Amino acid sequence: MDTESFVLEIVDIVDETEHAKSIRFAVPAGAEEAFAYRPGQFLTVAVPSDTTDIAARCYSLSSSPYDGGYLTVTVKRTVDGYASNWICDELVVGDTLRVLPPSGIFTPASYDRDLLLFAAGSGVTPIMSITRAALSEGNGRIVIFYANRDQDSVIFAPELSELAARHPDRLQVVHWLESVQGLPTTEQLKAYAAEHLSSDAFTCGPAPFMSMVTAALKELGFPRERRHQEKFVSLGGNPFGHVERETEPEPALAVDESAAAPVKLEVELDGCERIFDDWDPGTTLLDFLESKGVKAPFSCREGECSACAVQLLEGDVKMLRNDVLDEDDLADGIRLGCQSVPVTDTVKVTYG
Repeated sequence: MDTESFVLEIVDIVDETEHAKSIRFAVPAGAEEAFAYRPGQFLTVAVPSDTTDIAARCYSLSSSPYDGGYLTVTVKRTVDGYASNWICDELVVGDTLRVLPPSGIFTPASYDRDLLLFAAGSGVTPIMSITRAALSEGNGRIVIFYANRDQDSVIFAPELSELAARHPDRLQVVHWLESVQGLPTTEQLKAYAAEHLSSDAFTCGPAPFMSMVTAALKELGFPRERRHQEKFVSLGGNPFGHVERETEPEPALAVDESAAAPVKLEVELDGCERIFDDWDPGTTLLDFLESKGVKAPFSCREGECSACAVQLLEGDVKMLRNDVLDEDDLADGIRLGCQSVPVTDTVKVTYG
């Protein structure tokens, strides 16, 4: 079953830097509930393509759901990025784009907790959404470490400065410019984070930057539940439907005999716990929950993003495909709901 997609009109386009633009959408009447979102989530956008009909791309929301503003994504063009260049070059106000509802788990559990936010380049986009929301809805302190190539590359520079001036006791923004300071090292990031050991840490940016931040946090003893790293990639499939499915039969699943019978599933989602005793071992977690009327999060359904990620609390599952979770994620019990089938007779998971 495909997620319902929506056609949204572009009502404004803002030049944030020479290479980054914010695209503001109007949510159509009747779709307000579908587009209710949490800070840090992303939209999956259908970009027209001559070769594949649709190029699906995930772009983080930079807006806050609490200030009454437009639904907004911020896109930075990359040298070889077909979709980002098309968005920055071709879109004009009044155009429309087909999008999927917001998704993702890169979201704070509480705005009253202190937040340590690491961003590099366009990775500031979800960090900005989280910052805007936390300042208006919570009372925790927020510290942003924002790395860029040079001053002209700093997205949201005026607003970050204005927010820090308006909330001097709650928001601190530290800019790190490669043109001045060189690339940050793990030791430098570690020294910086050492002053904020009780904060919840969030990291978004290029993979090498996120790896360094994660290494620094681990060395400082940040527990897994207080380390959050954004994970999604350019989607190779088409989550918008209208594409014929492969007709070649799937290979038989190698499951334990103990999981051949229906499986008991306990799942925590949106503060509610649900218990089922009839999960078919040949059905993925996402498909099973949908069959029960549970609106579990997902985007690509192909194991290429982390919108459907769960944490395994009890039992075990097998993932049919995984293009996004690394060894640390797997060791921490993170699994992709759209690709997970049970291999034990009881499984318990939680969605963030």
